[in-house]
Amino acid sequence: MNALGVDEHVWSHTGPPGSGMVTGIVDHTRDAKGVVHARLLDLVPGRSGKAYADWLKGRGPDFTAGIKTAALDPFRGYANAIRDELPEAITVLDAFHVVKLGSAMVDEVRRRVQQDTLGHRGRKGDPLYGIRRTLQVGAEHLTDKQAARLDVKLTLGDPDHEVTLAWQCYQKLRHIYHAKPARGRELVNEVIASFPSCPIPEVLPPRPDSQTMEGSNPGLLRYLRRLQRAHRSDQRRHRNHPQNRPRLPQLHQLQTQMPTRRRRPPPLPEQPPQPCLNAMGR
Repeated sequence: MNALGVDEHVWSHTGPPGSGMVTGIVDHTRDAKGVVHARLLDLVPGRSGKAYADWLKGRGPDFTAGIKTAALDPFRGYANAIRDELPEAITVLDAFHVVKLGSAMVDEVRRRVQQDTLGHRGRKGDPLYGIRRTLQVGAEHLTDKQAARLDVKLTLGDPDHEVTLAWQCYQKLRHIYHAKPARGRELVNEVIASFPSCPIPEVLPPRPDSQTMEGSNPGLLRYLRRLQRAHRSDQRRHRNHPQNRPRLPQLHQLQTQMPTRRRRPPPLPEQPPQPCLNAMGR
């Protein structure tokens, strides 16, 4: 075994948020023909870097020394566990989350151009809003009708070709995982060389130590802060709010004048029963 993958899984949908999460560890070792047969190794309670690090420690140094590749999702906790327990392994971001970050980038560009050109959010009849789903589809899956509609809408709603360029970057990113390994490495080097000079602000350059596939951290995109899930359920950090920040009063803190209630008069004391006149002697 020389390749591991890690990701979270929702084991139970009941209880407080994050209480039903587990960390799944999968074997990604290739066979003699180079084919990956994913095999689930274990499910660890919790979705934190500590849970993954403790699992690796429990396997022993002989096991961790044989791991050459470690795949993960963009979560800082898992990355820290790999850094501490698998220092010699090459860290690889899994294909699903790379493509997801690319599609999110295209959607961010589309929304920004929508605001710059029309001054409002997407509405029915707007060119870019009408192709928001089509922009997420791979070019190889588009029909002739969809491709023609995409070209017309981009011509109408993308005057500076920003959405078009972002969509082309996204498609190039997807092609990396559909190509053969040799061609995939060439596409990775092309992406690393071309993305830093991209004029689209949503496309961020790779990390300085990611110039080649042989680098210790071959990242493709520097993740946007708001897209990177830096905190999970049991690793949350308390936000440091400004001390003098004005806050709105809570509902129970509002001093409302309650309407005065009319008090009922106290009940009259019970009178002793009067003797009946017929029973008295006259």
